[in-house]
Amino acid sequence: MTNVTMVTEFILMGFSEVRELQILYAVLFLLIYLGALLGNLLIISLTTFDDQLHTPMYFFLKHLSFLDLCYISVTVPKFISNTLANSHSISFLGCIMQVFLVVFLACTELALLTGMSYDRFVAICHPLHYAIIMKRSTCVKIAASSWLSGGLSGLLHTATSFSLPFCDSTKIHQFFCEIPQILRLSCSDDYSAEFGALAVTSSLSFVCFFFIAISYIHIFSKVLKIPSGEGRSKAFSTCMPHLIVVTIFLHSAAVAYLKPTSTCPSFVDLMVSVFYTILPPTLNPIIYSLRNKDIKAALRKLVRSL
Repeated sequence: MTNVTMVTEFILMGFSEVRELQILYAVLFLLIYLGALLGNLLIISLTTFDDQLHTPMYFFLKHLSFLDLCYISVTVPKFISNTLANSHSISFLGCIMQVFLVVFLACTELALLTGMSYDRFVAICHPLHYAIIMKRSTCVKIAASSWLSGGLSGLLHTATSFSLPFCDSTKIHQFFCEIPQILRLSCSDDYSAEFGALAVTSSLSFVCFFFIAISYIHIFSKVLKIPSGEGRSKAFSTCMPHLIVVTIFLHSAAVAYLKPTSTCPSFVDLMVSVFYTILPPTLNPIIYSLRNKDIKAALRKLVRSL
């Protein structure tokens, strides 16, 4: 028989028990967070106030930047504040909220990236019908469906994860409340509810990945037929960053959630979680601005107006 405990808080073990390394990680995460904050706020501002960027592509990009801003803010500020205060605790309610928001925003991001791939597919493969297909109401429906599906996924995983009884140990070997690590603390061996939720989410993720893959197969076959080298370059420059983000995000999330949970995760396991929670919100502003002429033109216009 195992002792069932009324849990009031969890202990986030983070990356290291050495104080000097903890401070180093906190400073590094602070710099990353400030960069992601600045980059995403800049994209939101440019796509909001520049009339030239009021197109479906930048409508989705604005949603993605706002989502990434929320996504990275769920885990990183708590890790930084805990480290600087030399505390590793997070309340039971705080952990529930963190799990819900991470799943909610991650699933919303995947759905939104799928919508963005459809937008690029229509723009490149059916340019003459683009304005008709990707009208304002269609974009709003895609964005709303993404947020709604993410919210339902978050509720489903949170309910199934925290319905289990917990034992004496409350140590989470991670820098945030991650579902696989929380399940490891449970006294119950019956994970059927969470496995069912994971099966539903995995199936939807596979559908999204399949849709994205099919879209890009059509896109690249169409791009290769473009006679102009400049035209091919422009098409690839708008599609490749999106494909890179999708690949990093899906691969790292799949490894984190489908890989068997270790009682003592390695540094590589911790970095995998960084790849799907911190890397996409940090990379998105960089790859969408450095290779995007419209964003750079809007930025120059903003700088001149100051």
